[in-house]
Amino acid sequence: MEVRSVSVAITGSSAVRVSLRLLEVLSSRVEIRGIIVSDGAYEVAQHEEGLEPKAFREVLSGYSKVYSDRDMTSPLASSSNQPDAMIIAPASMKTVGLIANGISTTLASRAALAILRLRRKLVVAPRETPLGEAELRNLLRLSTMGALVVPLTISFYIKPKRVEDFVDFGVGKILDALGIEVDIYERWKGEDYLGD
Repeated sequence: MEVRSVSVAITGSSAVRVSLRLLEVLSSRVEIRGIIVSDGAYEVAQHEEGLEPKAFREVLSGYSKVYSDRDMTSPLASSSNQPDAMIIAPASMKTVGLIANGISTTLASRAALAILRLRRKLVVAPRETPLGEAELRNLLRLSTMGALVVPLTISFYIKPKRVEDFVDFGVGKILDALGIEVDIYERWKGEDYLGD
């Protein structure tokens, strides 16, 4: 299925900058049907990007309607109103654990479980290290359930010169997983990279 609409969840893990760039890139390619933001994400945005909750919400509302992770009245809480795909970036280990264990106590986990029930695409982009047994088991469970797990890792073959190069790499990998064409990072071109 071609992805024409997505929802985005931003949870309380480091890498809010990836979420902001993701929304910027998505906005010119697909319909963004809603943005779910956890309390933890507001705290991270304030710490990492200097964005107070009101300012963060204002930035996000420029892309789509913003929902609290506690808002179970949101259209995204129902399987009857899900987009073609959902992206959770960054994905906290709390959110990963809730989804992996079928616990729909937050809007992000409820919407993600609805996406999986409908056999639609769910991309989960965790930013956590190191990973212990619990985290690895939950990520494996998500993969088994049909989610695409795209860890926010760094790459040096892109020859990064600034932090934004790493951000674009992460966003590009997320969108690659959904089949949304982008040209925002340097792709591997084989042995030409290796030189003599």
